[in-house]
Amino acid sequence: MKRLLSLAIATALSSTVMSTSVLAENIAIVGGKVITQTKQGTLESGTVLIKDGAIEKVSSGTDVPSGYTKVDASGKVVTPGFVGALTSLGLVEVASWAGEVDSSASSTKVSTTGAALDVTYAINPDSTLIDVSRIEGVTSAATTIANTDLMFHGQGAVIGLDDDADILKDKAFMVVNMDGASADSHGGSRAVLWVTLEALIDEVASTKKIPSLTSGWDGMNARADIKALKGVLKGDIPLFIEADRAADIRQVLAFKKRHPDIRIVLLHGVEAWRVADQLAKANIPVILDPQLNLPGNFEQLGATLHNAERLEKAGVKVAIGMETHNIRLAAQHAGNAVANGLSYEGGIASLTSVPAMILGVDDQVGSLAPGKRADVVIWSGDPLEVTEAAEQVYIEGEAIEMSSRQTKLRDRYMALKDVSAGKTSHYVKPQ
Repeated sequence: MKRLLSLAIATALSSTVMSTSVLAENIAIVGGKVITQTKQGTLESGTVLIKDGAIEKVSSGTDVPSGYTKVDASGKVVTPGFVGALTSLGLVEVASWAGEVDSSASSTKVSTTGAALDVTYAINPDSTLIDVSRIEGVTSAATTIANTDLMFHGQGAVIGLDDDADILKDKAFMVVNMDGASADSHGGSRAVLWVTLEALIDEVASTKKIPSLTSGWDGMNARADIKALKGVLKGDIPLFIEADRAADIRQVLAFKKRHPDIRIVLLHGVEAWRVADQLAKANIPVILDPQLNLPGNFEQLGATLHNAERLEKAGVKVAIGMETHNIRLAAQHAGNAVANGLSYEGGIASLTSVPAMILGVDDQVGSLAPGKRADVVIWSGDPLEVTEAAEQVYIEGEAIEMSSRQTKLRDRYMALKDVSAGKTSHYVKPQ
């Protein structure tokens, strides 16, 4: 009898799990304006089929095969999940509390130049800032150390913004800051800064075999740094070089000529428009914040809202990044870039396919193509308009809960009532 009861329970549970699995795995998003970021372009009324957490098919029309849960997206816009080009997500929670900040680093015996530092050890999937980002349509993001006096900012990673913060790619990129602030920390002059960078690179190139722990070593790079930088020199790990001033960007271009195998991405690039043709010729993409339209310092005298537009016209691939956990605002910034001349297609690409390409995860995310992760967003309207919002976000085919710490606090205080006094709280808008 017990065996029969156990079997019945197991059968019931199996049936429930199977039913839930079908609902979660087989989804048809129907009738929306689908921006694919593939050769299919934009479908005015399309269907996105999701199966087993991946995109199965994207097609025009609204026909849905049997066995799919239909999601009506009529009158709405469907896009790939946005890719945060550069963030500190998962590395910082409360910036004023040291125990919650893993986005800063200093030198150690293990790493003297910062190249070896690996952010994957520090990522916290329970960070509330991840929820804040994903309900705004960001489904994956590059994360790395933001603050350091070291030459390099460690080995950044690309994470999915699901509950587990799955690592889509470790050792995905490395950042080096070559602006005036970095020069102040490395000899007080760009003359010292660039010589230091070249010396570090040359040391790695000339070191054919990574020194063992038992052998003597007195190089500028620690042993672990040499191992990490080998990937940069081979072109396996892109090197993000931060520079704003046109003169500094010209040095980046010269560095690329000296080291053609290194995959360089220009970061920040406030005056990049001044050397747009050279960047295009060198095939160097740019991750920029298009809102930097005023000279915050003497390195940004050429700041303009037309930076993205001019780079695009020259043939430079442009991504939108903000070097902060507030990557949720990237869509607004892309919209402002479009308002100032960037093509609409370029604005969407700057949030999806371009950062995915730069980070080397375009085989997983950044477009709605069969076989890729089903990171999909249904928008109330144009995603580049601040008046529109993400209505539902799917990560690997699963509909995420559209809530965050902020929305929960909003709901809590909007509904708060002073029961003892019989009066509605001042948090509640009068009827």
